[in-house]
Amino acid sequence: MYIPPAFRDDDKESLSATIRAVRLATLVTATAQGPLATPLPLFLDESEAEHGVIYGHVAKANPQWRVTPLGDGLAIFMGPDAYVTPAWYQTKQETGKVVPTWNYVAVHAYGPVEFFEDADRLLEVVTRLTNLHEGGRISPWSVSDAPPDFIQSQLRGIVGLRMPITRLEGKRKMSQNRNAADRAGVVSGLSASDRPSDREVAPLIPS
Repeated sequence: MYIPPAFRDDDKESLSATIRAVRLATLVTATAQGPLATPLPLFLDESEAEHGVIYGHVAKANPQWRVTPLGDGLAIFMGPDAYVTPAWYQTKQETGKVVPTWNYVAVHAYGPVEFFEDADRLLEVVTRLTNLHEGGRISPWSVSDAPPDFIQSQLRGIVGLRMPITRLEGKRKMSQNRNAADRAGVVSGLSASDRPSDREVAPLIPS
């Protein structure tokens, strides 16, 4: 990922927070047949390895797990993002020398990809993913709510994913390259947007 110095995020807690907040990531592997990519819910276990380990699962019918990766895999975690119109910049009024851009947060995690079919490990991954995404609900659903034989049949249709993280790249592009007046204009414009995703980006822009 191309990261100009102004946008680089090397803070481990910030990177981990982005990974934890992203509900759907993308797993990419390079293969002799070309790149393969799958959108997946993933979770980070920070108790394992220096940078943590990413877990998830893919459908057994998905060919990605059967094709030997060339080198490390890549998990892409895209955080909040928003389009930025030049109309919000004070500089537009002064010189007109402005262009549109996009503000966003992204984390790329790299590491060797391991796939597994062990039923007990699969059940643990499925349970942890379920608890993660059901935890905030008023009446959370639990894996144990379904009949055990049904769950076992579902586990036979998936393959587990484990990726120890060997390298992390973080990018937080939030108008840091603009002057204070331009940044203030972006905050005002995003805050007034009818898009919830725009309003989520507004407070991330430095004053």
